[in-house]
Amino acid sequence: MAFAALACCSQAFSACDKAHAHPLIPGYHPDPSVCRVGNDYYIVNSSFQYFPGVPIFKSSDMKHWEQIGNVLDRENQLPLKGASSWLGIYAPTIRYNDGTFYMITTNVGNGGNFMVTASSPEGPWSDPIWLQQQGIDPSLYFENGKCYMVSNPDNTITLCEIDPSTGKQLTESRGIWQGTGGRYPEGPHIYKKGEYYYLLISEGGTEIAHSLTIARSRNIYGPYESCPRNPIFTHCCMAAQDSQVQGTGHGDLVEDTNGQWWMTFLAFRFYNGSYHHLGRETFLVPVEWDDQGWPVVNHGKPLQAVTKDTDFASLPQTSIANSAAKGFKTMGPEWVFIQNPDSTKYEHRGKTLRLHGSKSTLTDNDRPTFMGRRQQHADMTVSVGIDATLLKPGDEAGLTAYQIHDGHCELLVGRATDGRLYATVRYRMKTLEKTEETLWLDSPKQQLVLRATPEAYEFLCGKDAKSLKPLGSIAPQLMSTEVVGGFTGILLGIYATGTGSADFQYFDYTF
Repeated sequence: MAFAALACCSQAFSACDKAHAHPLIPGYHPDPSVCRVGNDYYIVNSSFQYFPGVPIFKSSDMKHWEQIGNVLDRENQLPLKGASSWLGIYAPTIRYNDGTFYMITTNVGNGGNFMVTASSPEGPWSDPIWLQQQGIDPSLYFENGKCYMVSNPDNTITLCEIDPSTGKQLTESRGIWQGTGGRYPEGPHIYKKGEYYYLLISEGGTEIAHSLTIARSRNIYGPYESCPRNPIFTHCCMAAQDSQVQGTGHGDLVEDTNGQWWMTFLAFRFYNGSYHHLGRETFLVPVEWDDQGWPVVNHGKPLQAVTKDTDFASLPQTSIANSAAKGFKTMGPEWVFIQNPDSTKYEHRGKTLRLHGSKSTLTDNDRPTFMGRRQQHADMTVSVGIDATLLKPGDEAGLTAYQIHDGHCELLVGRATDGRLYATVRYRMKTLEKTEETLWLDSPKQQLVLRATPEAYEFLCGKDAKSLKPLGSIAPQLMSTEVVGGFTGILLGIYATGTGSADFQYFDYTF
């Protein structure tokens, strides 16, 4: 018997409520930072406990984005020992100066603030250049041969000058703004427009009260005056209280080739009540400048559905292929591991991927044998082909919807102590665990299927598509950030635990 769906709260949202805005990069892609180099645009996102880290996307029209890699793809760049989705890589910033790309970020729990550099956004990126000034969400600003760094130690936006080649701090850290009084002033970015330096930050925390505020000064060190219309963008207001899109914040500004300004930012989408399970996603809105020189975000209105290309009319149109549905044959950059993987546990055998079980379970969170990709659509289906012949008694392997180490559910194939194979569905929500009834299998080769809607995850198993049997279902809201916590979103993946192995023939993601 499956868990019952959570009751909807007073502000309920469903797939058919009002027109909704669509994310630029859907699924767990939080804390976007954007920069333009020539006619191309680049976005990076935070990645927390996953390896490789900091996905990087490229576009030539700001509508169609292709993931071209991950900035941090070597263990010496990204140590993740013990990281959960509360730790690891927080908000990165990408900038370009004088022929070099810079990515600066925080590894919470494993080193603090650092930056890496590259001559090409595809990499390779350098080894970490560690930085003295701490606080999360660091950013860089270049001007007249100088490189400035801002971050938020002690809840104060703090500025210093650094040597971009060595990371050495050249001036003392100076607090320049504490925001407008909202909690957690963070995500600072500095820009120069006209005679003013503008300092854009987030306040209110990354939940419902998330907002963007801005201040300006004629001197980079301040004093900074607050915009009289702060916050310049938030959905924590009456005008947006019925929107599916909430938690808007953590923005970054960019000017396109035609002089139009834009802002990327994160937000999440509620489904069936005040719950979000896909994570914080990347959105884009236009920005104008008023007569007093202050930015006006999205025409001063909450985010609305994009029904035509009016706001994009000034941008050149280029179609870039979507890599979302790739499987084991190509292994695109969307595939990630939990923490730094043990490479001996993953064996490519032609078109088959063999996973060797580890002693760590998903709940143990100690480099489990796991590979996954972000769930980017509320309505989607994943089909996995598994051959469990090499599982040993006590082993298991299968398909998981994973939010955090103590918030996940899986359709698994296991081998009992008497040698028989079985399939079942298991749910884990903090200290609560439930396992569905066992289906005994007469073949080690099975198709595992997860059918997702905004209302349910339904798990099915069978020798082929015609023989699929439902084994259990759960409301996705029970895997949401509001219920099980974490700063990420659902990843859909395959895993193996124990001393044996399992072969996976395919992983098809369709929507």
